[in-house]
Amino acid sequence: MNIRTVETFVVQSKLKKPFVTALRTVFNVQSIIVKMTTESGLTGWGEAVPAHVITGETVGSIRYAIERVLAPVLIGEGVARREVLFEKVQRSLLGNSSAKAAVDMAVHDIFAQHCGLPLIQMLGGYSDRLTTDLTVSAGAPKEMVKEAAEHTAKGFSVLKIKIGTGNFQEERVRIRAIRQEVGPDIVLRLDANQGWKPKEAIRIIRQFEDDGLDIELVEQPVAANDLEGLREVTRHTQTLIMADESLFSIGDARRLLEMRAADLLNIKLMKSGGIHEALKINAMAQSYGVECMAGSMMETAVGVTAAAHFAASQPNVTRTDLDAPLLLAGVFDCGGIVYKGSVMEFAGGLGLGFDSERMKQWVKEYANE
Repeated sequence: MNIRTVETFVVQSKLKKPFVTALRTVFNVQSIIVKMTTESGLTGWGEAVPAHVITGETVGSIRYAIERVLAPVLIGEGVARREVLFEKVQRSLLGNSSAKAAVDMAVHDIFAQHCGLPLIQMLGGYSDRLTTDLTVSAGAPKEMVKEAAEHTAKGFSVLKIKIGTGNFQEERVRIRAIRQEVGPDIVLRLDANQGWKPKEAIRIIRQFEDDGLDIELVEQPVAANDLEGLREVTRHTQTLIMADESLFSIGDARRLLEMRAADLLNIKLMKSGGIHEALKINAMAQSYGVECMAGSMMETAVGVTAAAHFAASQPNVTRTDLDAPLLLAGVFDCGGIVYKGSVMEFAGGLGLGFDSERMKQWVKEYANE
């Protein structure tokens, strides 16, 4: 079961509407799809996304990393020797986390197929479905209120609100208006995407608390490298604080956990470098009594399916933010995950559950070479 080929394809998917955060505005999603085949004929799939303001990667850098660096060390190796493979991947390249994630997904896909299991079962099989939140982009209060109302009308009971793009009063108006519109039973999560200074974050979050807005959590309120500031926000607010951009590697996780800098960790395969490292981060967090969320970048259903298999397999992953495919205009009908409102189910099949023939057609249709 040795790896024979590793191929990359660039695909582009349009968004239903621009996606606005404190870090960037996205109009369409470019992805690098990896197709890995073995000498025995098995095919595995993975995805990398060029989120240059987060991971530092571009389309060109990802393709170079996979085609010129990672593929040569993978081809000819046996997929069953996963620890050898992943050790070589980590040693061959510094950073480039989403490029590593793409080949990691493909390896896991192939190995689970070889074992005759869906990947979720091979990883632990904790649950057979997930419930995701749905994101409200940053914007004018009226626009955000309208979008929040549309989401709840579709049956979504957990909303993730993008903030961190305005001043204190603007943030307050936005969240108060959304809470008034959706009522007290909808769970609200806020994502500042590093938009505040520590003292600003403490002031704003405390005001939300005093206003009785019942915010479940605030994600990455301060700069990714300001762990001391993140800890101060965590210590001086009652609302749960979650680390996102501060967390890439197992080393990052250790520092965050030892410092007690956050109440929750957001694990994204594109940041961790794939499922192999994500499992380590989750296990370390669990040993500290810290729960995790499984999140995603702006990805297609390929990467999100891998994240969903990871999330559903682990009891310590108690929250999911895997709505990216719902924000895309195109249709993905190649297996993997299936959305039924806010509920994510697995379409069945071995490995990640993709239909390889339909995947080939999808890649061809959305090709952006």
